[in-house]
Amino acid sequence: MSEVVQEPEIAEPQVIVTRWWFVRHAPVVDAAQHRLSGQKDVDADLGDTRTLRATAARLPKDAIWLTTHLKRTRQTAEALWDGGAEHIEPVVVRDFAEQAFGAWTGLTWDEVSKLEDKTAARFWDDPANISPPPSQKYSAESFAAVCNRVSLSLEDLTRKHGGRNVVCVAHAGTVRAAVAHALGLTAEQALAIDVKNASLTRLDHITDGLRVKRGGSWRIVGLNMI
Repeated sequence: MSEVVQEPEIAEPQVIVTRWWFVRHAPVVDAAQHRLSGQKDVDADLGDTRTLRATAARLPKDAIWLTTHLKRTRQTAEALWDGGAEHIEPVVVRDFAEQAFGAWTGLTWDEVSKLEDKTAARFWDDPANISPPPSQKYSAESFAAVCNRVSLSLEDLTRKHGGRNVVCVAHAGTVRAAVAHALGLTAEQALAIDVKNASLTRLDHITDGLRVKRGGSWRIVGLNMI
């Protein structure tokens, strides 16, 4: 009688889901003037405690917390903790900062439109790829550059914190760039995404089966949840 050879069991591919919880910071002080804060370190207006508490209630426990180096994100994180979110000291990620607007920092878009220089004129034809001019105080970059640095950091941190919940208190530009990365949008298309202050945007990164070879895939769970 011939010996029966058992086939080795093939392990089921492991499913790894990394959940990103992006919160746009609370409005900046004097937000009604609609000035470009960019990387100017302005304070957040934390007066809308109802929205902050509602957002805090949605956030997971035992998460990795991230903010940027701009204080309005730290101030918003503190307000979320006061509103009931679990207090976990955040890691500062500079690559998730808002777009640097250079010499246009502090201006309104209407004021930019009235500038008599070639850069401003070119910008309106290609707002995603044209960078504002730098100033002595502030650097400048295009929104496409923001998308690039956010995408690289998002992928790196997803690998580092695979399978965890990650709460990231950041900026409108950061969230637009992250959603664009998840959906494969161009920077120009991403500019059409509206991100509300203190709102929650949820992205999942999933690695399983064939997606292991591709590095995983992204899905959008929710945008502007308040």
